Amino acid sequence: MSQLSQASDPSVGDEPEVEPVSHLAQLWAKKYILRLDAKDDTPNAQNLVQQTAEKLENSLRTASVHAWSQTENMIGHEVQRHDIDNRLIDPWQISQDSFVIYNKAIAIYKQEVPPEYLARVVGSYIGQIRTHYTSVDPRVIGFVSMQIHHTGQALLKQISPLQRQKVNSYFKVIDDFLYMPLQRAYAAAGNYDYESPVLQVVQKLLPMSSNIAKKICDRVIDLYPYYYTYSGSLKDTTVKNASIRDTEMFQIYLWVCVLEKNISSIQQELFPLCVMLYPTLKVQWELVRQMIHLLGKEISARLGEKEKKLFQPYFQVLWEMFSPEVFPESLN
Repeated sequence: MSQLSQASDPSVGDEPEVEPVSHLAQLWAKKYILRLDAKDDTPNAQNLVQQTAEKLENSLRTASVHAWSQTENMIGHEVQRHDIDNRLIDPWQISQDSFVIYNKAIAIYKQEVPPEYLARVVGSYIGQIRTHYTSVDPRVIGFVSMQIHHTGQALLKQISPLQRQKVNSYFKVIDDFLYMPLQRAYAAAGNYDYESPVLQVVQKLLPMSSNIAKKICDRVIDLYPYYYTYSGSLKDTTVKNASIRDTEMFQIYLWVCVLEKNISSIQQELFPLCVMLYPTLKVQWELVRQMIHLLGKEISARLGEKEKKLFQPYFQVLWEMFSPEVFPESLN
């Protein structure tokens, strides 16, 4: 059990405040500022960006079709197994949403503005899509997220390695807003005064979320160096990036619980999604528990005793839902 879960046990305003929401969104957006060398304004560099954007635009429809086929093959059987209403999963609408999102991302990349700008442009739009798909059955977002993620991966294969890393920094924004309930967190933050201890502790941890996730994933790789998921070794770049994203996702869900003062986001959305997706992706529950345990240690190391009390009840719920009593499997 992590240090945070051993901490002792634990104002919402009447009207939403714009300032806290804007500040929280700004903190997240700043994580996408590119750490690149000075921008190369030579004609060759500009031409490369334009050529890459054109190739992405021309490949988008085909990538979307292939992505749906891949998603259907991977998790299509889960619809029946989990009694999900088939009518809630419209491949044409999901593909159209994917097409619109990537068109926006490619346009921003084409303008050579940093990914933080894309976060501002598509964050709210993706939030609306997310709300639409989770409103009836939160598990549907699993299909949507995977379809859109695979579309991005298919697009990246069409371009040169030189541009792939840069383009992927834009596509990561899309992944994050789809997999993580960021808009829900922003909405909940709007119910707090700027000086609220709850809001301040979330704002304190938000800029650290990527570093926390990377540190945890590096440690998990050290602990399980020979473990293979559906997509490959934990050390593989694609798998590691997905692991980092999921570790950030768990943090966002935890913050939503703290801000909303209830566990519904974990209970109704995160947990069912994990139960549906992780077995198919060959992610065993011991790995998930190890990640949660390390997450508790990392958060605990960054908070004072009073701050820990704000997180502890919700972290305890998170741990118990994925505990060995619920999922007794072991890698040993």
